[in-house]
Amino acid sequence: MKDYKYTINGNIYKVTIGDIEENVAHVEVNGTPYLVEMEKVVKPAMKPVVKARPTTPAAPTTQLNRPTPAGGASGIKSPLPGVILSVNINVGDTVKKGDTILVLEAMKMENAIKADRDGKVSAINVKQGDSVLEGTVLVTIE
Repeated sequence: MKDYKYTINGNIYKVTIGDIEENVAHVEVNGTPYLVEMEKVVKPAMKPVVKARPTTPAAPTTQLNRPTPAGGASGIKSPLPGVILSVNINVGDTVKKGDTILVLEAMKMENAIKADRDGKVSAINVKQGDSVLEGTVLVTIE
């Protein structure tokens, strides 16, 4: 129990707060008992957070910077999970090393994904709006 003294408009009130059950409090004011109904606190519903996990270990991001042997096809992989904002190339296009081939949004930042070699685009595995995981092959260059 908690005892309080209040002065309201010159009148003194002795208030005792007793048990509180759910949203009803047992209150005594100057010796007169009252049941005081309090506003129910509505807790916001928690949405479950589902994180997608790759079934195989993702390749390290440094792999994008490794030189590739001439003549073979190489896949440009996503350095981190995100959403494809734009695809700047088409199948059959010729690209040079360092050309921006697509833009990936990750952690509220736009990341330019660049070609790691000169060559011809042989496959585009994503489209604008796709969600990708780290290590996903985005584009193949021959």
